[in-house]
Amino acid sequence: MKYYIIAGERSGDVHGANLIKALKREDEDAQIRCWGGDAMEKAGGELVVHYRDLAFMGFLEVLKNLRTIRRFLRQCEADLLSYQPDVLILIDYPGFNMRMSRFAKKQGIRNYYYISPKLWAWNQGRAKKIKANVDKMFVILPFEKDFYRQFKYEVSYVGNPLLDEIRAYQADTHFHQNYGLATEKPIIAVLPGSRKQEVSNMLNTMMELVPQFEDYQFVVAAVNNLPDEMYAEAEQKKNVAVVEGKTYDILHHAYAALVTSGTATLETALFEVPQLVCYKTSNFSYRIAKFLIKVPYISLVNLIANREVVPELIQQDFNTTKLKLELKKIIQDSPERKAQLRGYFEIKQLMGQERASETTAREIVESLRLETTSTI
Repeated sequence: MKYYIIAGERSGDVHGANLIKALKREDEDAQIRCWGGDAMEKAGGELVVHYRDLAFMGFLEVLKNLRTIRRFLRQCEADLLSYQPDVLILIDYPGFNMRMSRFAKKQGIRNYYYISPKLWAWNQGRAKKIKANVDKMFVILPFEKDFYRQFKYEVSYVGNPLLDEIRAYQADTHFHQNYGLATEKPIIAVLPGSRKQEVSNMLNTMMELVPQFEDYQFVVAAVNNLPDEMYAEAEQKKNVAVVEGKTYDILHHAYAALVTSGTATLETALFEVPQLVCYKTSNFSYRIAKFLIKVPYISLVNLIANREVVPELIQQDFNTTKLKLELKKIIQDSPERKAQLRGYFEIKQLMGQERASETTAREIVESLRLETTSTI
């Protein structure tokens, strides 16, 4: 069968790659065309457009790039019609993918969604559009099943792919040696994000803490889809190492972490590293988000637990004074540190099953075969 997969950011590329591998195991004749990144291409997808060209973040950035986004939508629509897949599989990335689901529905192309857009966070009414246009939804957060049930839309909870990735991870036993790190100094992991806007808004402020924690070493998790110069200032600092493409190694060896809100907050929790969740955007984007967002937290950790497990330092609260105060709490054997670790255990229990990619691929292939049989 023929599959067309669209992922528009780095985390989607990783999840898309694992799904491609699982689809190929379930369907040995699978042909896969995709919008994604290096990981999806390496897994066997025929790459059309790289996500680095699609990574627009924040309301202002999207407004500035509307013409470019529309051009990519037209290109994707034409390519989809030319390819005529058995199914279009959409991975998160709602601004683009919800438009593609509507287009596919109109064209009679079956479309499935893997990893739901965060509709529960803002503009919840979009769930009605999902119900109208998406043939099947596979969700990875336990509370999402109940969320969609409010709209009389039954979805499949397949577990979370991060559980699989972390289970498969093998630690680098020579990590300190390979990157010139001191074995006697605890590591504070710095995860500033995977998009230009995130790193520009977050990293410099995070780095201002370095001179105030001389007994620790800071390790910045760099990503290969961003230019090296974005990390140049951090690399020049004493007691700082910038390590590219080794986020899990950094977290495995870290004692605490500063994390830009997103998937990385949940990864950090699953590695059981106490963290401060950080976020800052333009004042314009923040004002709009504050008006629209309907949930009490921004981090996946707190949302899954439905309570504050980790501190969230957002916008004006993201400053060196508050960062220093909160970081001091979690690098000590303190009640705050112990409370986070207890919360992480609770989150793991709530997340439940592993093998999300395999479960999703199996359900997709079985569903397609069943529908094909029923039309004969």
